[in-house]
Amino acid sequence: MEIHTIGGFNEVGKNMTVVQTGNDAIMFDAGIYLPAVIKLQEEEEQQHTYSEKKLRSRKALPDDLLLDKFGLRNKVRAILLGHAHLDHIGAIPYLGYRYNAPVVGTPFTTTVLKKILQDDKIKIPNQIKAVNPNSTYTIKGKRNYEVEFINATHSTIQTSMMALHTPEGIILYANDFKLDNTPVMGLPPNYQALKRIAKQGVKALVVDSLYSGSNGKTPSEKIARAMVEEVLMTVENQKSAIFVAPFSSHIARIKSIVDYAKKLNRKIYVIGRSMNKYLSAAKEVNMCPFHKDLYIGSYKRQVESILKKVSKDRENSLVICTGHQGESGSILDRISRKQLPFEFTHNDNIIFSSKTIPAPVNIASKGQLDKRLKKSGVRIFDNVHVSGHGGKEDLRDLISIVNPEHIIPAHGSTQQLTPMIELAREMGYDVGKQCHLMQDGQKLRL
Repeated sequence: MEIHTIGGFNEVGKNMTVVQTGNDAIMFDAGIYLPAVIKLQEEEEQQHTYSEKKLRSRKALPDDLLLDKFGLRNKVRAILLGHAHLDHIGAIPYLGYRYNAPVVGTPFTTTVLKKILQDDKIKIPNQIKAVNPNSTYTIKGKRNYEVEFINATHSTIQTSMMALHTPEGIILYANDFKLDNTPVMGLPPNYQALKRIAKQGVKALVVDSLYSGSNGKTPSEKIARAMVEEVLMTVENQKSAIFVAPFSSHIARIKSIVDYAKKLNRKIYVIGRSMNKYLSAAKEVNMCPFHKDLYIGSYKRQVESILKKVSKDRENSLVICTGHQGESGSILDRISRKQLPFEFTHNDNIIFSSKTIPAPVNIASKGQLDKRLKKSGVRIFDNVHVSGHGGKEDLRDLISIVNPEHIIPAHGSTQQLTPMIELAREMGYDVGKQCHLMQDGQKLRL
């Protein structure tokens, strides 16, 4: 068996891992590198869709051309998607066509992918197949393989760890996750399934190690829900506008914001293209129970109309919008540049229910946005958030449950993945023989 670490092993993003067994190869994830795309958007303000060639030239796509070099392109039997974040699914529109293979993920993940393709007017020949969490899918190749979509918790709904059953043992792809036993939406992690595959024998664990250097356990989403409540109940007395900027894909977080906005008797407006994309996908898979409480606008006229209403009725309105990273073209960015019919005034409230992604382009964009906003005298509440990535103790618990023969840290730079190596050593793994610090474009033969 060979495991090819194509992308996401030198950086946070463009995740892709390919497992080759016999004459078959199975691809896990195909994500974009968001900082590169954000930089492109800043350079070409009106552009939203780019060519494969341009994205490859900017290193925004995983370098799957390596699979041609290894003679694997025509052996890929399935592309398996762990969840709906762009750094895991965003490359599919640009490179999916290269593989005669179905794209498989949970209903929410595949619905988001279809909406991206539709919005960007891109067609791919691949079948897109939905598999419910805690269900199994059969991959047809020279041999047939079962893959289990084991329910996990993360900062978007219907996230899965994927267990690929091969004659050589199980490959468990756990990229991204945290062990949240009290999620706000959806099911908790399926520990029973993890214990069962441990008994069957896990050959290798490809694991989200982004927060492996963070001591302790990542808090539950219910902690973020309490943080949202605390801030909203604090600012309610100000009788001024409230704008909240979460990650658009964080449906559970948006639910908490909506729940407390309703308690404040505020009209709830949702504006921004990506907000509309993720919420409409959640509605389609019956995971947006609060959609009737929202006034949604994504097109220019709708956005302008909503902002005019909010401007006249500040104290009875709450706006959920894009702009948590200060990204160019987002709602907060455009308001701060006076490109939309709304002006922040003294004591208006802006709540960032998010964390700035630690990439130079994001840090710079968010810093510039904060500067522009502060000139208006607004109150800024930053980092009203808990992460979707497991900390050191989440990782220790997963390894203890699964007991893999080999560990491959994923989802970060060498610096971010190294603490996972140290944890594995602490747990008795032989570094180099059982725990492997990989980089983009490498392969591991087991």
